Amino acid sequence: MSTLFDHPDHSLYSNGMTFLRCPMVQNITAIDADVVVLGLPFDMATSGRPGARLGPDAIRRASVHLAWEGTKYPWTFPLFEHLKVADAGDFTYPVGDAEYFTAQLEQAASKILSQGKTLLGLGGDHFVTLPLLRAHEKQHGKMALVHFDAHTDTYSNGSRYDHGTMFYHAPMEGLIDLEHSIQIGIRTDFDQSKHGFAVIDAMQANDLSANDIAAQIIARVGDLPVYLTFDIDCLDPAFAPGTGTPVCGGLTSDKVLKILRALKGINMVGMDVVEVSPAYDQSEVTAIAAATIAHELLHLWAYKNKY
Repeated sequence: MSTLFDHPDHSLYSNGMTFLRCPMVQNITAIDADVVVLGLPFDMATSGRPGARLGPDAIRRASVHLAWEGTKYPWTFPLFEHLKVADAGDFTYPVGDAEYFTAQLEQAASKILSQGKTLLGLGGDHFVTLPLLRAHEKQHGKMALVHFDAHTDTYSNGSRYDHGTMFYHAPMEGLIDLEHSIQIGIRTDFDQSKHGFAVIDAMQANDLSANDIAAQIIARVGDLPVYLTFDIDCLDPAFAPGTGTPVCGGLTSDKVLKILRALKGINMVGMDVVEVSPAYDQSEVTAIAAATIAHELLHLWAYKNKY
């Protein structure tokens, strides 16, 4: 008998939007998935234009444009035949309580990771990465950080909750190994001698090939567990206008996707895509870029662990 729901896989724009139309998880203590997507609607640490709290919803909605494709070009395997993904919805917290958000997100992420799952976070401003790193370090030990961004986020003069201070605090807390961590796309003031990261700045990245950049990243991280964090403002504003702190001279979306695809084989144990602020977006350009990058990260993880 025909019903309203005969073709759920083909009705991309119907009902609630989950990432890539993956099933929704109701109970994070019993998850049947390899990778769990978690939205992080938080932007109380923003120093520029606000609005990244609406990023997770925008990324999910944009991801439906990608959900119909069984095998995503130029990958050669159908992602969901090798990888089970579930969407845990958005992490909820009392409005305005940054302290609660930080402590409880670490606990929630730890619950997911303790089940042997991998987490894909959708931000939200970049501060969300700090509590996620704390949870991942408990599970995996000290990690290498691969950080795509226009800013180093190593500034020590910020407030307690500031999206420019995470990677000042993370090495001091022993969460990441600076000697095996690298930043790509930086094009704001930085002093590499003070913060300890290897840096491929935006001018260098725009001149190098994607394979050359990927080779430097792979050599830097070695065989350490890797946390990959992607601030959407790594992209030039021509490709990602919908963000709080846009900086001209960034990478193209094509260059970024080629770099990510060339990282096959890294031991990526955690990942996030952050700083999408849809109020400043046009025609979902930024949200589509973020959803595509997150999709590529899932392929990268599946290639290493399942394919």
